[in-house]
Amino acid sequence: MAIRALWRSKIRFIASTTVRYLITPITESYSSLKPQNLIQEIGPIKPVSDFRPYHDGRPRGPLWRGKKLIGKEALFVILGMKRFKDDEEKLEKFIKSHVLRLLKMEMIAVLNELERQEEVTLALKMFRIIQNQDWYTPDVFLYKDLIIALAKNKKMDDAIQVWESMRREDLFPDSQTYAEVIRGFLRYGSPADAMNIYEDMKKSPDPPEELPFRILLKGLLPHPLLRNRVKQDFEEIFPDRHVYDPPEEIFGMR
Repeated sequence: MAIRALWRSKIRFIASTTVRYLITPITESYSSLKPQNLIQEIGPIKPVSDFRPYHDGRPRGPLWRGKKLIGKEALFVILGMKRFKDDEEKLEKFIKSHVLRLLKMEMIAVLNELERQEEVTLALKMFRIIQNQDWYTPDVFLYKDLIIALAKNKKMDDAIQVWESMRREDLFPDSQTYAEVIRGFLRYGSPADAMNIYEDMKKSPDPPEELPFRILLKGLLPHPLLRNRVKQDFEEIFPDRHVYDPPEEIFGMR
């Protein structure tokens, strides 16, 4: 019995010693693999100065996002119309063979892009094509963008024709359109036409805004009688606003 008990105690001792030696290397190696030790051994990470982010060559920003909205057919039509814009016969053939087969949104995309590129003569032709489509309904925003593009390029004769067409469809533009057209006529040297647009603006159901009045008050300085009419209306509509009169006009030096 004594020998058997001694033998069992030896087995327990050997087993505990063996387990201790097996565990010790694992715990020591684990402690050596702690993040702090790894950071000390590796050291600080240095940025790679020669690294350059990949660029695929495409332009960035709103211009590229806008172009992605234009399909291949619309881009082809834009290039074709610009190519034949100086040859009316070839342009008409191109319109019949390619432009008229575009879908509604493609036609509108072509119109917007021609306006953006300031190809206003082609934009006006594209607008007339859209007006002849079965799906066309009067849209003040189509008129607005085209009128502003024409006014900025001093195509005031075309702008007033589009304006009259818009008014025949009983559409009123917003204050920005009034301001751009009035500014265009003043630059064009036609204050009478600017005043006609102003009188039309007063009939608009939308409340008047200050910007068109300011443009007229500045552009009509050489025409004091017309300016006084606009000034009286401005003071009645905006009683808390101040109208600046230059010294030349105040002291009768003009």
